[in-house]
Amino acid sequence: MATPAHYTGTAIALHWLVALLLLGQYAFGLALDDIPRGTPARGYYVNLHKSFGILIGLLILLRLAWRLRHKPPPPPAGMAPWQRRAAWFSHAALYACMLALPLSGYLASNFSRHGIKFFNTLRWAPWGPDDKALYAFFNGAHHLAALLLALLVGLHLLAVVKHTFVDRDRLLLRMWPRRRTPAAPSPSDLPMETR
Repeated sequence: MATPAHYTGTAIALHWLVALLLLGQYAFGLALDDIPRGTPARGYYVNLHKSFGILIGLLILLRLAWRLRHKPPPPPAGMAPWQRRAAWFSHAALYACMLALPLSGYLASNFSRHGIKFFNTLRWAPWGPDDKALYAFFNGAHHLAALLLALLVGLHLLAVVKHTFVDRDRLLLRMWPRRRTPAAPSPSDLPMETR
């Protein structure tokens, strides 16, 4: 079977949806620092952050499952072997960070007495003990994953700029939604005088 020149419509939709949701969740996480600890408002917004994180984590799992079952288009023919390896490594690292981010947040929540109140309605009691050391470890891993993901996304964007403006290899178009071209009318659809 020939490798497609573009990603599938589902892969494209999941890529952009997860990217936008992660960007929003990242901004949300940074904004939490402005809410004083121990206040009801903080608990409300932290639980929203956790709830969206769980949903985004499920979407990331769906995206990874789709990616594993659908072969991506090959790299451009002229791409150097070291660039192919770097692209593979950076994509693997992006997926690892995208998985580590919601997982570490979820684990941290389960080593805190607060647990998770899903969208501030359904309380999920923590399954782990209230352990400050484990909470600090997983919370630190959550912050580290967020920082690494931000750095990798920056690297990813620099690669897009290079491929678009230096290499001009149209690599970005593989992950860009395609316009459907209208089908040519069949002879029976044409007016009688043009047949």
